[in-house]
Amino acid sequence: MAEEALLSEITRIAAEAGREIMIAYESSYDVEAKADGSPLTSADRHAHDLICDRLDALTPDIPLVSEESVGLTAEKRLEWARLWLVDPLDGTKEFIERNGEFTVNIALIERGQPVLGVVHAPARRLFYFAAHRQGAWRQAEDHAPEKIETQPYRGGAARMAASRSHSGEPVERFRVALEAQSGQSVQAVSMGSSLKICLVAEGQVDVYPRLGPTSEWDTGAAHCVLNEAGGSILGCDGNQLVYNKREMRNPWFVAVGDPTYNWIELCPRSFA
Repeated sequence: MAEEALLSEITRIAAEAGREIMIAYESSYDVEAKADGSPLTSADRHAHDLICDRLDALTPDIPLVSEESVGLTAEKRLEWARLWLVDPLDGTKEFIERNGEFTVNIALIERGQPVLGVVHAPARRLFYFAAHRQGAWRQAEDHAPEKIETQPYRGGAARMAASRSHSGEPVERFRVALEAQSGQSVQAVSMGSSLKICLVAEGQVDVYPRLGPTSEWDTGAAHCVLNEAGGSILGCDGNQLVYNKREMRNPWFVAVGDPTYNWIELCPRSFA
């Protein structure tokens, strides 16, 4: 299937999962705790099942890894050159708090890099989507898609996204270092889920430091959007994030709109 047609189909699947999530969001749902203490809702499970069924029918030759996948060994997964990487409900805490800042994330990974990505915020009726060499796009409600691009940063007052639920002392140290370097106050924007990376992609903020734990399914789809918009996600060692590693946890990273600026020197020296 051509990438343009495939991207359209994945956007449709994300929209269908979003409708399933909104049924629960606007009524009631069960909440339980995972082994790591993070919340899991019935909406997560229903969206997971729907996306897995649709992707299996669409691309039966491409395996899938979801946040809610069970029983998959690293040895088996590392044999795959291509895979779908899915977070059926990114921002479960935001979902539970009913602030609308949660997303459906679907990414296609090839040889460790995201080559197609769809991020859907169903409560906001908002899509971000991209495919390799096809640009990055934003579509709000029923409007036509608009191409998005990052913005250059040449110093001065910076705009920084921060996690609404998972900031902390390392991010504060990054902000203080950025203000010291620029000589001006940082404009901070708090947001949930992968929407923070999408804010960088559309030029609304300059940088999003995620100096804490995330997994590959949290970032894969939005990473593709950011790449195609002109930005990048860099680990605090300066290297690009890669996917389908033996350990699917990401290193600490910064999502940046202008990769030519030296954001890495602002990362705390003791990083994960």
